[in-house]
Amino acid sequence: MDKTLYQFSVELIQQSRYLIAITGAGISTESGIPAFRGTNGLWSRFDPEVYASRSGFLSNPQKAWELFLHLYESLVDARANAGHIALAKMEKRGKLQCTITQNIDGLHQKAGQENVIELHGSLRNLICTVCSQTFNIKGLLLDSQDLPPVCNCGGVLKPDAVLFEESIPAESYFAALKHIRMSDVVLLIGTSGLVHPVNELPEMAVNHGASLIEINIEPTVLTAVCKTVFLKGRAADILDRFNCDLF
Repeated sequence: MDKTLYQFSVELIQQSRYLIAITGAGISTESGIPAFRGTNGLWSRFDPEVYASRSGFLSNPQKAWELFLHLYESLVDARANAGHIALAKMEKRGKLQCTITQNIDGLHQKAGQENVIELHGSLRNLICTVCSQTFNIKGLLLDSQDLPPVCNCGGVLKPDAVLFEESIPAESYFAALKHIRMSDVVLLIGTSGLVHPVNELPEMAVNHGASLIEINIEPTVLTAVCKTVFLKGRAADILDRFNCDLF
């Protein structure tokens, strides 16, 4: 990691009036949560059109639930890592105003954050595709031999998370836009920059005058487009170091 860019980033954060974060799968991989993209990502084993699209779910929910159960089993005992904890500390100290996340793992909340916008929903709750009743997934017994789970009304349950072919909830998206417009510094953490419409948010922030600090193990499509201050490394290491140097 470039020491000069790191120090410049610290100064940007110190001087910020409205700091926000946008997080992707890269912040959670160190908690054992598998990423979707990449060489060993879930999409290399699970065809997203079959397992994670709305049409795929409706045509074969039992098949789709093989992926959901795999995800749930990886999340149930997962713990927030130093990156999540560092963001929670920034929030509690009044420095970080909001975290906009693509993740459905709930680890920001496990770390103690309160101001979190989950653009892609969450795996914590299930929703009935018929009556729209919601259930906490912890209260259900999920058996790989008895999938998909069903509601009392007989409708199939799906995770309350955004599938391919589904839209991001308008309320969450407009809330994110509000914070983007107010931000003067944005931490862009562990996201590939390939998912629409979340990948539009960094450029919107820049167009409103914000500075972007990108933290990732490799440059992304957003690095050059948004002229980010790019810090190469693990999110947990860099964010934890930020806290040590800031407070």
